[in-house]
Parts: sequence; C-alpha cells; structure tokens
Amino acid sequence: MADLRLTRRAALGLLAAPALARAQSADVWPSRSIRLVVPFGPGGPTDVMARVIAPGLAAALGRPVVVENRPGASGNVGIAHAARSAPDGYTLLVTSTGFVVNPTLFRNPGYDITKDFAPITELGASPNTILTRPDSGITTLAELITRAKATPGGLNIANPGLGSTPHLTAELLRLRTGIELVQVTHQSAAQAVQAVLAGTTPIGVAALPPAHALIKAGTLRALAITGEQRWHDLPDLPTMVELGYDGFVSETFQGLLAPAGTPQAILDRCAQVAITLLNESETKNRLLGAGFTLNPKGPEALAQRIAREVPLWRDVIEKAGIPRE
Repeated sequence: MADLRLTRRAALGLLAAPALARAQSADVWPSRSIRLVVPFGPGGPTDVMARVIAPGLAAALGRPVVVENRPGASGNVGIAHAARSAPDGYTLLVTSTGFVVNPTLFRNPGYDITKDFAPITELGASPNTILTRPDSGITTLAELITRAKATPGGLNIANPGLGSTPHLTAELLRLRTGIELVQVTHQSAAQAVQAVLAGTTPIGVAALPPAHALIKAGTLRALAITGEQRWHDLPDLPTMVELGYDGFVSETFQGLLAPAGTPQAILDRCAQVAITLLNESETKNRLLGAGFTLNPKGPEALAQRIAREVPLWRDVIEKAGIPRE
C-alpha cells in the first residue's frame, strides 16, 4: 500500500510540475532577453512600431528586447511561429491588422486567433494613404480615376501584402469608383513604397508610417488619406470621406500579443509596462511624428478590436471577390 501511495504522489507531482514551472518562471520573469516577433519585413509600420517600443520595454524590464522579423505568407509565417513558441513570456508578437484578416483569406493560416494567443494591448493605428510620384502627372484622386479609366486593363497599384489593409483599401477604391486596378503585392510596406518611388508602379497604397517622411519631403505625393480626419502635419491632404466617399475609413492597427498559456502575471506585467511606455510624452511624440495614433488600453480593448475587425474585413474580402488562398 505504501508503494501505491508513493506512486500516486509521484504521478501528482508530475502533473503539477508544468504548472509549478510556469508559476516559478513568472516569479523570476524576465531573467533573459525577450523577442518581439514581427511577421513582416523591415521598414513597414509594424516593424517601425516594434523598433520604437523595444528600447523602452528593455529599460523597464531590465533585459534586452530584440526585434525579430519573420516575414512570409502575408504575415502567417511569423504569426504561426509565435503561436508555436513557448508560453513563457520570452516570445511576444507585434502584429498588424493582417492578424484578423488572414483567417478569412487563407484556408489554413497556421494559427487560431482566439485559441493560440492572449491579447496584451493595442499599441497604435495608422490610416492608409494613396501614393504616386510627383512627376506622375497625377495630382488628385480624380485625376487618378481618369487615368485608370483611360488605361487598358487598369493601373498597376503596389500594396505591401495580400490581405493587408492597404491591399483591401485598394480593393475598396476599385469597388467604390468602378475603375480597374492590377494589384502588385510585395513582402513589406517598404518594398511597396519603393516600387512607387522607382516608378515600377504608378500608384500605391501604404499605411502612413513608411510613407510619412517621403510625403513631407515631397519625394512622394499623397492623393488621399483613409483616416476619419486629416493628419495633423499634412493639413492639405484630404480624407476619402471629404472627397465624397462616405464611410471610406480604414486603418492598420498594431497589437501586442503572447502565446496562449503565458502566465497571467507575465501578461499583466507586459500590459502595464507597454501602456506606461506609450503614455510617456517622448514615445507618444515619436510615434505621432511617424504616422501613428496610440491606443494603449489593455487586453480587453485589444480583444474587442479583434472581434470587431474579423467580420469587418471578411465583408470587404467577400464583396471584392478575393479568392481564398
């Protein structure tokens, strides 16, 4: 009987070991460097956001915070990698609206939004902008529409990735204006912007951050912005709503998440540190100047935004007739 009791105790110990290990890891977290996985290439809005917040997170947590770009399959490669990572607080995901779009666009994106991740906080959001070169001969959205209608097969338009909000913004533009557009998809916003700069495509759509400095410098011309109101330091750039397209508002948001199963104490600490950082004037001013609005409201607000945006973009995808990959 004593041997049986001992066996039972050993079995209970084995069952309790993972939970005990997680509790102990939460108590000492962080004891080593933390990875911020960005599922897109360098230079895009999500990468910019991660690289702005990484030093502040590192200073607050007392450990290095390293940005790791894992682009591919419209973000699915990096998101799935983060989903499969150990839920110990040493791998976090900084992702964009593609996180909520891809389950509609792909039959098997490689992750489940609700089962594989725990929300920490929304970080920020940015409107999209329609771009061209100053020497393109297109100075307004109306001129773009005229040019597209006069171009057999439609104009080529650069976007930063299948299912990105710039891609879907271009589809909305096509639906609302009746013009033909040929989508030219890239691996990152930086590549899409470069395609317009180089004249590879006459027009492009990107979130504001990777294009902001180029617009300010006059290297790129912005024709319209998809925010609810004009951008503070681009006062002459009209919104799509002002141009007569009621309800034409789209944003790219960035969120911070952890693999499901990450101890609650670590999630709470991450949320507290991120929210504090984004409310600091230096960080706020830097991100606002780069083209972001900030929304550090914690895990519940991020969960609510995710729940709203899944059906929102599913409707756009279905109306645009974009086939599932």
